[in-house]
Amino acid sequence: MPNKSHKILWIDDEIEALLPHRRFLETRGYDVTPATNGEDGIELLKQTETQYDAILLDQVMPGKDGMTTLDTIRTINAQVPVILVTQSSDEKFVDVALGKQVTDFLVKPIGVAQIASTLKRILEQQQIVETQIPGRYTNDFNTINALKASQPGWQDWIDIYVKLLEWDLLSDRLAEQGLEETHFEQKKECNTEFSDFVQANYPEWVHGSQDRPPLSVDVLDQHVMPLLQAKTPVYFIVVDCFRLDHWMAVEPLLYPYFSIDRNYSFSILPSATMYSRNALFSGMLPAELARDLPQYWQEKSEDGGSTNQFERQLLEEYLKRNGIRIKPGVQYFKIFDLRGGNEYKKRVAAATRVSLSTLVVNFIDILTHQRSQSEVLQQLAPDESAFRAVARSWFAHSALFDILRLIAEQGVHVVLTADHGSEFCNRATRAYGNRDTSTSLRFKIGNNLACDENQAVHIRNPREYQLPAESASKDYILAKDDYYFVYPNDFYKYKRQFQGGFQHGGISMGELITPVVTLTPRKG
Repeated sequence: MPNKSHKILWIDDEIEALLPHRRFLETRGYDVTPATNGEDGIELLKQTETQYDAILLDQVMPGKDGMTTLDTIRTINAQVPVILVTQSSDEKFVDVALGKQVTDFLVKPIGVAQIASTLKRILEQQQIVETQIPGRYTNDFNTINALKASQPGWQDWIDIYVKLLEWDLLSDRLAEQGLEETHFEQKKECNTEFSDFVQANYPEWVHGSQDRPPLSVDVLDQHVMPLLQAKTPVYFIVVDCFRLDHWMAVEPLLYPYFSIDRNYSFSILPSATMYSRNALFSGMLPAELARDLPQYWQEKSEDGGSTNQFERQLLEEYLKRNGIRIKPGVQYFKIFDLRGGNEYKKRVAAATRVSLSTLVVNFIDILTHQRSQSEVLQQLAPDESAFRAVARSWFAHSALFDILRLIAEQGVHVVLTADHGSEFCNRATRAYGNRDTSTSLRFKIGNNLACDENQAVHIRNPREYQLPAESASKDYILAKDDYYFVYPNDFYKYKRQFQGGFQHGGISMGELITPVVTLTPRKG
């Protein structure tokens, strides 16, 4: 029974014959107001002293029929749920009614229990879900804690992170449940333990361990290569800095167009564009790339110029190394702005033949960097929940969404991934280095660096992490958890300046665990 009395307007020319139905609904807590025709129903709806929670509307009535009445209802109240009672289940009729924003249908003959269950689903589902949330959360909380206590492997950490993000996305839609602080603390604990897990195992992963997660270098092998070998055309799309929770927020928008197979990979370290994206396109770790293809390797600070200008060449070298010949050859494009998005849309629309077309989309990465410099963007996306909302809104109105729908129309497969994610950084940790040290907040490259090794990883032997080591004194430091590096000079000034930023390059679930999604068009 509803906790409050829902007010129902029931418009039906045979309403007197439905008196037993009305009385039954009243025993279930519904306050039913009858109207024998569309005109009377409209007049009742116009009375501002009564706000109806739902309308039951008969389609076949003398005078103003149901569909005509519905048109008028929507001019008065565009949001009130309308349940259309009809004798027709014809597909064309249903399409027209849905276009007029009918909430649901009941096809005659109908029983009172059917009416009650439909009203319950429409009016009380949110309340029912919210009452069950504490119990569901407790179960998942205990499941995650049990996994953490059982020496979790990399697949367990993916499962833990996905479960945590599912609760993040559910919390975005529901009223506060009083669980927010508990969830925040559990997520924080998981991030700390995940960082320690990666630190303990990463050197083995990049030196041939059989029990390792899929890394950036494996994405082409595992997801693109099988399609190419099967002569299946494919678009390979990399969205820079696209967090897993961002993908989970936008994924439902693509359900009408694609069957979706979501997998995961770990970004290599450092989880920054110059490393992870070059690894994606080359299938090689940084030390291997610097050794075998030095003409395509550049290692600078992320603000020191482009370090990813050879992605097409790296992909072509990968195909050559694996004996793959494709016609037409590799197509490569990078979108930085609206103009680039529109240009690529035209290319996709005009494409008559595709073998492997590669697209890099930079918007989220640009937004992440610009946010730290813009008070307006910081207010627009002050936390992870708001950042998800911004990412979803961008995607829903983006050239990328248009491009994906065009690709679906053409019946071509898509492999979509991210080079890395980002971490919402709230704690400062001291870093020590000279003026030649790189400027990134989550990782630093230099000589004879120092840091608090409880809060960061100090890589004294870069080759252990398959990173280039041009000199014996070269080292790296990578921030863990949600820490960011600040030099001791003016520590508190820069701590305040950079606190609450989304950064990448370090070790956290948000930076490392990335989506790898295969989209198969539903068309045909």
